[in-house]
Amino acid sequence: MTRQNGSGPVALKEWAVSVKALKEGEQIIVLRKGGIIEETRDFQLISPSFYLMPAYEHQKAHLLKPGFADGLDAVPPGWPQEMTKIKLEAYAEAAEDIEITDQETLDRLRDFHIWTDEFVEERLRWKKTKPLHLLLLRVYRLAEPVEILMRPAYNGCKSWVKLEEGPPTPKLIPVLDEEAFRQKVQQIKEALSR
Repeated sequence: MTRQNGSGPVALKEWAVSVKALKEGEQIIVLRKGGIIEETRDFQLISPSFYLMPAYEHQKAHLLKPGFADGLDAVPPGWPQEMTKIKLEAYAEAAEDIEITDQETLDRLRDFHIWTDEFVEERLRWKKTKPLHLLLLRVYRLAEPVEILMRPAYNGCKSWVKLEEGPPTPKLIPVLDEEAFRQKVQQIKEALSR
């Protein structure tokens, strides 16, 4: 069931609160432009499937819609320099990578994510010449969460990390059944085509 790129397992770093929303089926999207220290200077989908690695940099309650800010987990003590392990609980397959370049299109997604208008507008405006990537994700919970060693290479504001130790092939449990996932994808696509 899992498909990785040929160079071993990778993880997409995403706000911990967003990973929580994904693994609870509250949303199926992420919006990416790339991290500040991204090697490629912009976002690229480097693997069709990946772990979701919770990150705490830049999470702010005022950038979340009401009702989601209280889901903001406290930053773990010593994050990230003193942490020795990090827990992976979710896995995703990118069903689509859609490029967004204008505010009107972005506004149509308002009902499909946990972030405020301020946050998504800021993401669109950052690196204005680059498109904002809307990833439609089929998300899975790991039947057994996996703890991996926290490596210095995993730190910093970047989208992707190559996992230095490949976790054992996990048993994956779909967050949404196939029909529910298809319906959400259809709703998003209908909103984008208005």
